[in-house]
Amino acid sequence: METLGNCRLCPRGCGRNRLAGEVGFCGAGALPRVALASLHYWEEPCVSGTRGSGTVFFSHCNLRCVFCQNHVISHGGFGKDITVPELAQVFLRLARKGAHNINLVSPAHFLPQVAWAVHLARDQGLTIPVVYNTNAYELPESLMLLEGLVDVYLPDIKYCSSEAASRYSSARDYFTRATRAILEMHRQVGPARFSADGIMTRGVLIRHLVLPGLVPDSKRVLDWIRANLPSDTYVSVMSQYVPMHLAAKHPEINRRLTSREYEEVLDYFDDIGLQNGFMQDPSSQDSSFTPRFDLSGLEGLGESG
Repeated sequence: METLGNCRLCPRGCGRNRLAGEVGFCGAGALPRVALASLHYWEEPCVSGTRGSGTVFFSHCNLRCVFCQNHVISHGGFGKDITVPELAQVFLRLARKGAHNINLVSPAHFLPQVAWAVHLARDQGLTIPVVYNTNAYELPESLMLLEGLVDVYLPDIKYCSSEAASRYSSARDYFTRATRAILEMHRQVGPARFSADGIMTRGVLIRHLVLPGLVPDSKRVLDWIRANLPSDTYVSVMSQYVPMHLAAKHPEINRRLTSREYEEVLDYFDDIGLQNGFMQDPSSQDSSFTPRFDLSGLEGLGESG
């Protein structure tokens, strides 16, 4: 936790003293802030299964994605501050509801607190896999704190282009940072493993959201995966882009992805020899799939922010 006193958990390296009431570039202070903890049925089948994934949505974010569908919590900061022992209780509640796993959504800026909470929950009987669901704008040395605690890594690779990363997420070095982080994730957990009912219990599943007009960039992302990870690495190629939040300020992405664009990326996935992937139905391009952030699952805990 002392790392929060001069915070350099992520590539922003803002140096804020989050233990003394300051907030980082991400907007986060010392306590974990959570907006929703619930069973979620719309992740990849190997994550959600039949009983749902026990998702814990953390508030704040170290990226500034102009199209963020969760901007109310990532940029707006809506949520409830809870203690680390309370966060462990959130995990245990979800497990008691039958969740296949604990799915930590955007946890990077609370990494030390999350690690501690997982320790506490396991000491109190948590046995289901822990999934670390991240934008991948992380530091390998910070991720090392999670070794032995996280079972499945679910990182994005948003862009290869530094120009796109700067324009749409205010992170010109995104690709370099994300790919280094993913190599560390793969080092920790190795190849994918599955339970008898098809739930991923260990491994890395990389997500890539295809953006309108950026098909060539999507291909470069897939090229990196093929060149740097085993060909049987699991990749989720997503079509769910909806122009939300500040996308209207960027006319070139202020539209939906076309079926032709998406199919071109899927064809390329096959052409370069990637073996394991997930695709989405065009119906996923609907804002109704955005969760309702209403503090569910946090009853009796912490304080609302």
